[in-house]
Amino acid sequence: MTAMTQTNKEYATALFTLATENNAVDEYEKSLLEIGNIFKENPDYIKVLESPAIPLSERISFIDKAFESTYTEYLVSFIKVLCENGHITEICSCIEAFCDLVRIYKNRTIATVYYVEPLSVEQKTALIEKLQKISGKVIEPEFIKDESLIGGIKVQIDDKIFDGSIKNRLNKAKGVISE
Repeated sequence: MTAMTQTNKEYATALFTLATENNAVDEYEKSLLEIGNIFKENPDYIKVLESPAIPLSERISFIDKAFESTYTEYLVSFIKVLCENGHITEICSCIEAFCDLVRIYKNRTIATVYYVEPLSVEQKTALIEKLQKISGKVIEPEFIKDESLIGGIKVQIDDKIFDGSIKNRLNKAKGVISE
């Protein structure tokens, strides 16, 4: 996860406003995730787009050639504005901020589930249903293997942590014993 700045939030908010006005929130989100992956997989492309050794007009032309046949005019313009204003290195952070706004708009949240032993499909389904009831939001789960837990699971939703790991239980027992 990258650092979120006020600038990232302002760019994301402007694009989100445009997406809602055009009834294209889902389309923009899908396209921006693809664009973010392109930049993550090709970090040298960002270096080219931020290079003062290459005239701005050429860098803008590179953006047109790479994106205009696949993405809407507004998304291509968004990339161009970031480049023109010297913020192209922050494109992934802007996309993250946009996706955060979409989650709020659609009452979704990410639940990060840490586990040692993989959960079955049934366990995942039951866990997601329970988390949706607890949070009142649609859950987007992320599953991460964490050997340090020893067993059980730990879940983080927004700023809340639900720790059902054996490691946590052992630490609690250790605290009681040492009192």
